[in-house]
Amino acid sequence: MADDLAQTGAPPSSPPPAGAAPAPPGAPTVLVVDDEPSNVASIEKIFQRDGMRVITADSAKAALEIVRSRRVEVVLTDLMMPGVSGLELLRAIKQISPDTEVVMMTAYGTVETAVQAMREGAYDFVEKPLKRMTIIKSVRKAAERQSLVAENRSLRQEIKLLTKREIVGSSPTLRRVLDIATQAAPSSATVLVLGESGTGKELLARFIHERSARARGPFVAVNCAAIPETILEGELFGHERGAFTGALAKRDGRFAKAAGGTLFLDEIGELSPAVQVKLLRVLQEGEYEPVGGDTVRADVRLVAATNKDLRAEVAAGRFREDLFYRLNVIAITAPPLRSRREDIPLLVDHFLGVYCTKNNRPRLEAPRDVLARLTDYTWPGNVRELENVIERAVVLCRADQLSVDDLPDFIREAAPAEPSSLTFSVGTPLDEVERRLIRETLRHARGDKSVAAQLLGISTRTIYRKLGELE
Repeated sequence: MADDLAQTGAPPSSPPPAGAAPAPPGAPTVLVVDDEPSNVASIEKIFQRDGMRVITADSAKAALEIVRSRRVEVVLTDLMMPGVSGLELLRAIKQISPDTEVVMMTAYGTVETAVQAMREGAYDFVEKPLKRMTIIKSVRKAAERQSLVAENRSLRQEIKLLTKREIVGSSPTLRRVLDIATQAAPSSATVLVLGESGTGKELLARFIHERSARARGPFVAVNCAAIPETILEGELFGHERGAFTGALAKRDGRFAKAAGGTLFLDEIGELSPAVQVKLLRVLQEGEYEPVGGDTVRADVRLVAATNKDLRAEVAAGRFREDLFYRLNVIAITAPPLRSRREDIPLLVDHFLGVYCTKNNRPRLEAPRDVLARLTDYTWPGNVRELENVIERAVVLCRADQLSVDDLPDFIREAAPAEPSSLTFSVGTPLDEVERRLIRETLRHARGDKSVAAQLLGISTRTIYRKLGELE
């Protein structure tokens, strides 16, 4: 075959030419776009002989329809076409399928336009008359790049799944908390997150940061209880070189590292009186002094958290009253897991996905009897304890779904939870009262609608009707 592409060939819809190997599994799919049927046929034949899957289109409009409906690794398109040009097609493809690589075919005299196309996202351009090896090499490299980009994205998603923690649940209790957090997020007000250990106070802080005007800035978390009191001041505010023995170089503190973003101070009830005074100055004046340094403006949004009763700490003289009121501008309480039991199945499903992926095993399911045991347990360690239990179960499970035997003894042997009482604020809509009452009764009845109907004094038919309305 001549090195230049022949100007005659089979029609675009023709089967692979004689001698062409069938496309192997995983072979890239190439979409050839040209308004010249003879060019399309010749290029199609070349790619088929090279073991690629080939789709053809005679216009930009037809090409876009294909990209919308099929996975295409590489588009090879003529630059100059009637109607919509190759450059306009490139822009549209990058909107519809950003991962698809585009190689432009250009005639002599349009190289400048081809260079512009590369600036707008084209992978490469090849000049006409086309050379067989040149075009194969360019498209192959484009397909390899597309594959690497897709693989990297998949790996990033997997890492995100394993590392990024998120708030999971849809219970009314949790929704009310998230509503307050969402309303507070765009402001610059200091937020105090209260709640028991393991309820996800840092997740709430991140939720607020991600919905604030500072979302593009850093989120810096500090566990005040984990840093020795003697070095906490330097950790928070930084120090200058020579400020104390051993300070051989200047060091930025967490306030400096969080500049333009959010600083989350967890376990703030553990701060020493000296650090409380410096933190109060930050909240009052918007500035602080590194150890041994000059005054610096504090460009941070502060979110604090504690599992202590700060009012009791103030009364006992262990926490400054003025600092408490500065922190307590907007207080949000992370609900304990026992107050949102209806979220337990969602959390179980979420953690099963995380830890099955982490442990390279097929996705496990949690049957109803397992969910019932998990829902009945009181969870003194809250969501953190539930997460640890699910990780353990994933590691020990030998079947394709969890069993009660995969749960720790203290959960298997726990007495069923007593029916919980429900409280409603004055003015709660009746449909919300009804919704929560039905769900809690069903939970207590382990999902048995007949039992729930008897407890509520209504017919089973009414339960089904109400559930349909709720859904």
